[in-house]
Amino acid sequence: MSELRPIFNALMRGKTGALLLIMQVAVTLAIVSNAAFIINDRLTYLHQETGLQDQNLFRFNLYTFGKQVDIRQQQEVDETLLRNIPGVADAVVINQVPLSGSGDSTSFNLKPSPQQSQSERAAFFMADEHLLNTLGVKLEEGRNFTAADVVYSQYYDKNAAVALVTRQFIDGLFPAGDGLGQTMYLGDIPLKIIGIVAPMKGPWLKDEKPDNVVLIPQVEGVAFKRVLVRTEAGRRDEVMQQVAPVLLASESERVVSNIKGVDELLATYNSQDKLMSNMLLVLICVLLLVTALGISGLALFNVGRRTRQIGTRRALGAKKSDILRYFLLENSLVSISGMILGSILALAMSDVLMRHYSLPRLDNWFILYSLCGIYLMGMLAVYWPALRAAQIAPSIATRNV
Repeated sequence: MSELRPIFNALMRGKTGALLLIMQVAVTLAIVSNAAFIINDRLTYLHQETGLQDQNLFRFNLYTFGKQVDIRQQQEVDETLLRNIPGVADAVVINQVPLSGSGDSTSFNLKPSPQQSQSERAAFFMADEHLLNTLGVKLEEGRNFTAADVVYSQYYDKNAAVALVTRQFIDGLFPAGDGLGQTMYLGDIPLKIIGIVAPMKGPWLKDEKPDNVVLIPQVEGVAFKRVLVRTEAGRRDEVMQQVAPVLLASESERVVSNIKGVDELLATYNSQDKLMSNMLLVLICVLLLVTALGISGLALFNVGRRTRQIGTRRALGAKKSDILRYFLLENSLVSISGMILGSILALAMSDVLMRHYSLPRLDNWFILYSLCGIYLMGMLAVYWPALRAAQIAPSIATRNV
């Protein structure tokens, strides 16, 4: 450690380059640690379990324009036709499609409006007694809908009396854990909770509580419908090709459109998050490369500037390993100084991102990982210039410039 003082003096004589490198390391650490944390957060989000069989589900729109068509009767015919297609596990007409980024949500209360009471917001899906089976979600407690529970309405002139809910929702509305069999209210409409289903996501993964889902046995008699179909594993593409011909053969005065897999809808919904993660990954790579080049460049500059000094040290008995250690230690001092400043900048940047973009607070482990990574990268970047310095012969000290 007797080399620390001469190293410090040498850095002070060329302090501009050292200060610039310290700032570069600091900025790199601040950005890399926050970017890596955001990427990890997005990857966790993108790979979360949905509770649904995304690969076996698809949806399509069905618009009937025939004036003489009995909408309710035709709907029952259509669902029967779909369920009879080879490879179809089940199918329902539904108000909204899970994981699509578009849906219906509202607050459910313990007392009817306008009374004030405990409430919990949730996405809700409305369909007949085939809904749970079409979603492929298991019933954990209570009972499923029956045909007698299903209400067919026209512009909500009738309302269902029961509902199924997810565990997260019922625990939020009934913290005591006694929600099964209790009554909740949608506005002033009472809904008895008859069953609890396995965890599943609603239409939005970015929702504050994406697992809050309520299933209601109600079907609206309207000309425009969304239809959800679950197929047997590996047969979805085959079934999707048969949907339009089968339905149009039954009733030609309508349009079948927007046939898409639920996993495709989810991919579109998550496309911006994937793009952001890829861009941040590229940014990290570029910053690390630029910083490595800066460290290596400064080391090469110092080797060229101190050639005679290094030759003199070699002539006085310094070993190659001493010269190598000198430059590695010099780089360590610069890198550690930059990393101390960078850690402060990383926390400050995290606070700004948290306030303005609602991102979670930076985990300190990501600062530590970034510190280790940047330090190791710095050592590798300076090793070749340091090795080059160690090869300088003692005779260089006696040459004339």
